[in-house]
Amino acid sequence: MSRQALDRASDAHTEPPSGRSQGAPPVEQQISLRDVTVQYGAADHAVLALQAANLQIGQGEFVALVGPSGCGKSTILRLVGGLLGPTSGTVAVGKSGEDIRIGMAFQNATLLPWLTILQNVMLPLKIVEPFRKHFRTKRKTEYRDRVEQLLQQVGLSGFGDKYPWQLSGGMLQRASLCRALIHEPSLLLLDEPFAALDQFTREELWAVLQQLWITHCPTVLLVTHDFREAVFLATRLCVMRPRPGQIIDDSIVNFPRPRTLDMTFKPDFVDAMHRARMLVGEGRENAAVRTIGERK
Repeated sequence: MSRQALDRASDAHTEPPSGRSQGAPPVEQQISLRDVTVQYGAADHAVLALQAANLQIGQGEFVALVGPSGCGKSTILRLVGGLLGPTSGTVAVGKSGEDIRIGMAFQNATLLPWLTILQNVMLPLKIVEPFRKHFRTKRKTEYRDRVEQLLQQVGLSGFGDKYPWQLSGGMLQRASLCRALIHEPSLLLLDEPFAALDQFTREELWAVLQQLWITHCPTVLLVTHDFREAVFLATRLCVMRPRPGQIIDDSIVNFPRPRTLDMTFKPDFVDAMHRARMLVGEGRENAAVRTIGERK
């Protein structure tokens, strides 16, 4: 398929951010990266991970970052999560002076093996305010009910008293998503949470995550290498070029919800996947040209 055809297919699925209709009030901005550069190391050992990168995300949006390995996707995630500061540029999350609750899930579930699933999911309530101050009085009543309700939503009802080693990889990732959401975060950061799973389990968890997003309405930033996953889940798809990373395309994903696996085989959905894949390929080609030019 030609580039022009893919662009036309993309244009046919354009919508305002977060699925809003034209003329609706603007969504409050929750994440802003402006001219952000990140350099690891110094002198001869310096690695430029990001260069003048820009990204704005409104409250309640589901944004997927795709791009080749090493392009800076996880660096952006760390910047937004406050785990890393920019070398230059500005990173703003939430309103100035506002404490924002963040949930995180990674490729590995990282559950504590000596705690039950219920205890693992409840852990943020023991750490994060204002839940922490009430933990002793509510952990066996309200907080336990909250955990069990969330486990039920992801299909883990009855598994709260099990230990991580007693669950499959897919079940552990379900529990990890519950732990990331239990403290009602307004921002959810996901770093390839399904990459280590088999295809069937991965597709099943796409539907689980979609429903959790619809139900709880957090802002989501997802890092993934899977174009199908990105188009299935996201309201916006951001494509990054190879290092030094920069977002080279930011497009709206306009497919109705709830999305189904059958939709992923429709021509318009396949076109959207191919367009993103082609943009990544073009970014690699341009990076190779830049590298050759720098060596001359």
